[in-house]
Amino acid sequence: MQGRIHSLESFGTVDGPGTRFVVFVQGCPMRCAYCHNPDTWDMNGGTLMEPSYIIEQYERNSAFYANGGGLTVTGGEPLMQVDFLIELFTLAKERQIHTCIDTSGIAFQPDNAALVAKMDRLMELTDLVMLDIKHIDPQKHLDLVRQPNQNILKFAAYLDEKNVDMWIRHVVVPGLTDDDKYLFELGYFIGQFHNLKALDVLPYHTMGANKYESLGIPYRLKGVPPMDKGKLVEKKQVILDGIKKRRAENAS
Repeated sequence: MQGRIHSLESFGTVDGPGTRFVVFVQGCPMRCAYCHNPDTWDMNGGTLMEPSYIIEQYERNSAFYANGGGLTVTGGEPLMQVDFLIELFTLAKERQIHTCIDTSGIAFQPDNAALVAKMDRLMELTDLVMLDIKHIDPQKHLDLVRQPNQNILKFAAYLDEKNVDMWIRHVVVPGLTDDDKYLFELGYFIGQFHNLKALDVLPYHTMGANKYESLGIPYRLKGVPPMDKGKLVEKKQVILDGIKKRRAENAS
């Protein structure tokens, strides 16, 4: 089973715990307005690679990942290639490699029994899922990424049912995802889950804007300034307040 791979990175430091070997898969149905990797959208692009080849590349520098690191698959959207992930993570677990998926959750289809069965198998091989929730409001999510968020939110609940550790990621974009009302609602939603292990609140940046020009794709956030990193602490606190409220209600 070959996977469509955009690129490999040997020393990732922001893709899960420790130092990671990072696999960027090719292909994504999301069209996030702030995506900094639009070159990963094409489902038919990338390079075909065998899972065994990727593990071989990992093992070349395995000493760097031994102290709390491991293997992360990101994208693109990893869950669009679930069969490939199962084979890759099977090889990884045979070698006791910590496995992580960085995903939007968009590929989850709770009414598709065959797919859920594959997801069940994959989750048995997965130590951590980093779930990027783009927006908690259904319409604003659709406007932002051109896809609905219903199944994404159901995927978060699914991960909780499967007891797979979950990190939530949320990108704060001025004027688009920084409204305290929705940040609190996001926190209140994720506060119900027992598998929530971390919250990453990330600042919007414009470093990927030049890629759009080179690819001939209009950049929808042209003119939107980067997020003031100094304001991230207060924005994260709003989400944390939502988490605390939900957990207090659940405890009472």
